[in-house]
Amino acid sequence: MLSDIEPPTIYPNLTFILGGARSGKSSYAEKRAREFGDDVIYCATAEILDEEMRDRVTRHQNRRPSAWRTVEAPHKAAEKLKTALTEQTASCVLFDCLSILSSNVLLSLDENIGEADAYLALCEQELDSLFRLIDETPQTHWLIVSNEVGMGVVPAYKLGRTYRDMLGRANQAAAARSAEVIFMIAGIPVSVPLAGR
Repeated sequence: MLSDIEPPTIYPNLTFILGGARSGKSSYAEKRAREFGDDVIYCATAEILDEEMRDRVTRHQNRRPSAWRTVEAPHKAAEKLKTALTEQTASCVLFDCLSILSSNVLLSLDENIGEADAYLALCEQELDSLFRLIDETPQTHWLIVSNEVGMGVVPAYKLGRTYRDMLGRANQAAAARSAEVIFMIAGIPVSVPLAGR
């Protein structure tokens, strides 16, 4: 999946929203999701491991309409979303975010943490399942949020480089399958031209 030779399938129902830290990508994704009214599933991938993350999650929760359904999916996101969509369809799924999901996969490796092959295999499983679900739900619009990690300095440690490389591949895979790609710069959404489409 992350090393496709053939051009991937483009999903008309997929928008990919990419940006750096504090670029406004989550706020913009929420704004886009509000266009679908209350019929929205918000997929939260973050795990609350400390007070700082608890505060961040609380701020995100307070911004979202109370009628939106939340699916907490730090792992096996597609499986949990498929169950939610089986119970009740949705016009829109906001997936926030691919970068935290990738981090969760890396941290789940325990003693094998930083092993690129194991990390690649697990991330491919997560992404393959997610892309299959998007393909199976053409009536639902998907907004996937992720961090751009390729524009900064090279991480000093192997673990950071492994994460950056994996997320960069995952972002490329998501962008290649998206009908629309938005790059956030200082809160401003910039539509990315999709050459050759």
